[in-house]
Amino acid sequence: MEIADYYPILVQVVIAFGIGAVVLVASHIFGQRGKKTAIKDTPYECGMLAEGSGHARFAVKFYVTAMLFILFDIEVVFLIPWALVYREFLAENLPILMPIFFFLFVLVLGLAYELKKGAIEWEK
Repeated sequence: MEIADYYPILVQVVIAFGIGAVVLVASHIFGQRGKKTAIKDTPYECGMLAEGSGHARFAVKFYVTAMLFILFDIEVVFLIPWALVYREFLAENLPILMPIFFFLFVLVLGLAYELKKGAIEWEK
């Protein structure tokens, strides 16, 4: 590999940093500055003044559900490449079923644990 092979990567990095610097400088130059007022600091919501606090509290269940969704979604993403190359592994007589069954077993075991602990139930 020669140094010339890395020029496209260098150009991309320079452009990325350049765009970031331009955005920061433009924000600093053209951004709103001045004295802060109560009206200026409130969020704009359809022309009406905001009511109540802007920071609503959420129950922990929302965060647990989101984390479980992300966890199982990522595990499903790991299944997609396996499904796409399944035929190629079979053509080469490579044993692929046992590792994926173990992966699915761990996935189902984790789901059963979450069901047992009641992490997916909304109301108790």
